[in-house]
Amino acid sequence: MPKKILVTGGAGYIGSHTTLLLLEAGYEVVVVDNLSNSSLESLRRVEKITGKSITFYKVDLRDRTKLESVFEEHQIESVIHFAGLKAVGESTQIPLEYYENNIYGTIILLKVMQQFNCYQLVFSSSATVYGDPASVPITEDFPTSTTNPYGSSKLFIEQIVKDLAESNHLWKMVILRYFNPVGAHESGMIGEDPKGIPNNLMPYISQVAVGKREKLSVFGSDYPTIDGTGVRDYIHVVDLSDAHVKAVQSFEGIESVATFNLGTGNGFSVLQMVKAFEEGSNKKVPYELVARRPGDIAECWADASLAESKLGWKASRGLKEMIGDTWRWQNKNPDGYEN
Repeated sequence: MPKKILVTGGAGYIGSHTTLLLLEAGYEVVVVDNLSNSSLESLRRVEKITGKSITFYKVDLRDRTKLESVFEEHQIESVIHFAGLKAVGESTQIPLEYYENNIYGTIILLKVMQQFNCYQLVFSSSATVYGDPASVPITEDFPTSTTNPYGSSKLFIEQIVKDLAESNHLWKMVILRYFNPVGAHESGMIGEDPKGIPNNLMPYISQVAVGKREKLSVFGSDYPTIDGTGVRDYIHVVDLSDAHVKAVQSFEGIESVATFNLGTGNGFSVLQMVKAFEEGSNKKVPYELVARRPGDIAECWADASLAESKLGWKASRGLKEMIGDTWRWQNKNPDGYEN
């Protein structure tokens, strides 16, 4: 009997790619998503690619009764928790929404898991919990602090997860701190489909390249970096998703809580990414340099050697695949899932 995994936020960007890899690895997948920043079309396409079916419920995690009914219908073995609001800039404008959605939603999820004796969780955290790091590359034992409410919500949830594991030793938790997910599935059928103006660099660049937007705004050109623009560790979404499958497979060997960075260990500036994208797509990407965004930092990249030694996971896709797969997705789906 295949193991059943619940994926919260499974219709979103990383959630849909992880759902695809879980199905390919032989798991049964139940997805709950409130579709506030995602599309059901992503899951239809995952079913098409894999030839397997997904059980879907439109549920907001803050609705305990509906969430309980999902657990009543299914014997859930483990949960991968992606659901949450995720824009750094927006979080500085509407912090209460971020705290209510991300933290309260997670508390309800954990209470319901406990109620149904489901004690295995993979939590989607973020490199934003390192705040403005004193040095790079960043290892998991770096001090944590945050520069925006989005990052704070992730850090609070990490603490909640650790406190819960401390209180009851049945819990096994894996916290995955992502650096900057980019790219798309090689089929070009699923990818990142932000609603409105993209918050992330790659979908913004690709929307400019496909003619959907006039030019890219580069936030900040006076950082102490190679060319003055922000430096980040970009990781292919399929590599990232693969780490979640490996995390689910690693619960046996985990006592309590394990935390891992997910990145490539390489940093690229915004302008380096623009140049690489222009070369990979043969499209011009006009840009303008504008003021820094609140909450942004100069540079951030990972030391991900712990995930390699403990999970047997390592990012294998380079910048060429990240750009090629992003462009294939955008080119095939200029309007995302609205096509």
